[in-house]
Amino acid sequence: MTMAMVAFVQAMGHANDASCTVASPDGRLVVEVKADDGHARYQVTYGGKLMVLPSALGLKADIGDFTTGLKITGSRNDKVEKTYTMQQAKVSNIHYVANSMDVDFVNANGQRMTATFLVSDNDIAFRYTIPRQKNDNPKCALIYNEATAFRFADGTTTFLCPQIGPKTGWERTKPSYEEDYEADMPMATKSKFGLGYTFPCLFRLGDDGWALVGETGVSSAYCGSRLSDYDPAKGYTIAFPEKGEFNGVGSEFAGIPLPGSTPWRTITLGTTLKPIVETTVMYDVVDPLYEATQPFQSGRYTWSWLIWQDESINYDDQVRFIDLASAMGFEFCLVDNWWDKNIGRERMAELSRYAQQRGVRLMLWYNSNGFWNDAPQTPRDCMSTSFAREREMRWLKSIGVAGIKVDFFGSDKQETMRLYEDILSDANRYGLQVVFHGCTMPRGWERMYPNYVASEAALASENLMFSQHHCDKEGFELTMHPFSRNAMGAFDWGGIIMNRRMSRDNKSRNYRRSSDTFEMATGIVLQTAVNCVAMQPNNLNELPQFELDFLRALPTTWDETRFVDGYPTRYAILARRHGNDWYVAGINGTDQPITLTLDLPMFAAQTVRYYTDRQASKAENAIAEAELRQLKVDKKGRAKVTLQPMGGIILVK
Repeated sequence: MTMAMVAFVQAMGHANDASCTVASPDGRLVVEVKADDGHARYQVTYGGKLMVLPSALGLKADIGDFTTGLKITGSRNDKVEKTYTMQQAKVSNIHYVANSMDVDFVNANGQRMTATFLVSDNDIAFRYTIPRQKNDNPKCALIYNEATAFRFADGTTTFLCPQIGPKTGWERTKPSYEEDYEADMPMATKSKFGLGYTFPCLFRLGDDGWALVGETGVSSAYCGSRLSDYDPAKGYTIAFPEKGEFNGVGSEFAGIPLPGSTPWRTITLGTTLKPIVETTVMYDVVDPLYEATQPFQSGRYTWSWLIWQDESINYDDQVRFIDLASAMGFEFCLVDNWWDKNIGRERMAELSRYAQQRGVRLMLWYNSNGFWNDAPQTPRDCMSTSFAREREMRWLKSIGVAGIKVDFFGSDKQETMRLYEDILSDANRYGLQVVFHGCTMPRGWERMYPNYVASEAALASENLMFSQHHCDKEGFELTMHPFSRNAMGAFDWGGIIMNRRMSRDNKSRNYRRSSDTFEMATGIVLQTAVNCVAMQPNNLNELPQFELDFLRALPTTWDETRFVDGYPTRYAILARRHGNDWYVAGINGTDQPITLTLDLPMFAAQTVRYYTDRQASKAENAIAEAELRQLKVDKKGRAKVTLQPMGGIILVK
């Protein structure tokens, strides 16, 4: 659709209140909103193709029903443009340009609601705003549910993670947003637990392209949501938290002041996966909620618990991991659960002083509880109330701790979102960065909360320790996340794992199927500004020097990110720029070699360092051995590479 055609359609939309249209700045992405038979719907075309079929809009609140009896009373189109910088995300300088449309509705009782759409070249964000009604009242509302839907054409396949029910799993800690993805499934496939799907949700729209659906801007002012199971008549709809989440405390609904708005629902569309991987929509439409009290440091951390487990949470073993971090030039060491029992607070202060003398700062683990599950790990009851946080965080600052990792949340209720926000806000006052585990997906939080680092919110590295099954599936999982979970927010996977075996002696228990190059490449393919390099002290003497040198120089902040090639759950190749240096990294999640010719204009006519793998032997459980070569990229920026089964590549100038 040309810009002239878009302008004509927009003009007609203003003339005919039953239809309103807004297009992206390049004119390719078009959203049309209609109100037929009292029901509001939107549809989306991209490049002239219908990508999102007519899908419902609206919500139900205690003050009125905004799903039926709706009429469009007017609309306004405008332009949005802003430039901002970030440290904790996939790109550092962002210039956001979008066209906006406000569509005003009135229901059968004369009550008003506005739907706002922001449309950039590949992204749509939309939300609802309810004003105060007659006589400046009411001044608040309870949102019971939303009609908001996402309908895709028959033949669409899905890449989704099912939502599990509350108070289930180990020590009644679920949902922990860590269930198994299923790839390329028909939409009609029912979710494993009958509760729909955790955000974000990726869809392949046949030969037309891809869609990533998510939400952003969720704070203490609303609950988090997910997608329902597929309904052929409605598509996927927004689903609110389950009543039993957070041990039944707090409403499964959302309470807002009036005038008040919902969070933004987002759709990223493209004919390829490039817009999906590179999207910044989750940051574009939100703003910081407070200023950072100090600059927060990025970097790498060591972590004993992943392989040495609870037994390693003692003073002497933590000294070994601090010394490892120091030897590698890493910035942090994470001390996990039970430190208050096994080391004690006085010796933790001593350990922190020792770490700082070695050029390392500690991060400490905390249980979020509270009353919402039975996870026994301590410290408990330090993050669940304002006065407990005040006391604890003042102490953490006094001993020089850099940050905290807080675990076991298990809910998307508004009450839980308030806890996340309270922890972040209080931690900011004391100069502490925050990582969340056993938690929901971040929703624009890197921009909203400047001391927020990353969340787990997916099956993470600890599962390799727990079962060989997850070692076998590591490639499947890690080639999924760049296109979904990590595309929408920083991901604390928890380890570039350099031990071949998941044991302290590196000779027993579960074994990695991935090559060393695969593991090193995950440090680039997966993005978080404070990244775990899960080396063990023995690795200093076992790894080749070129691997140690690479890990010592690995950046964790990026100025630019580009999609190069890939397919969810099979392989992923990304390019990221840190300053003037480009890093191109790829991982193969399959048991077959993949040979590709990559388009790498940043390396045109240059010779680069090429980390790759030798072909693995035929022996059972054999892992391809990493090697460092030189690779000449041709004048057109093309480079032929081979990713060995469960192997990787890295190209660095």
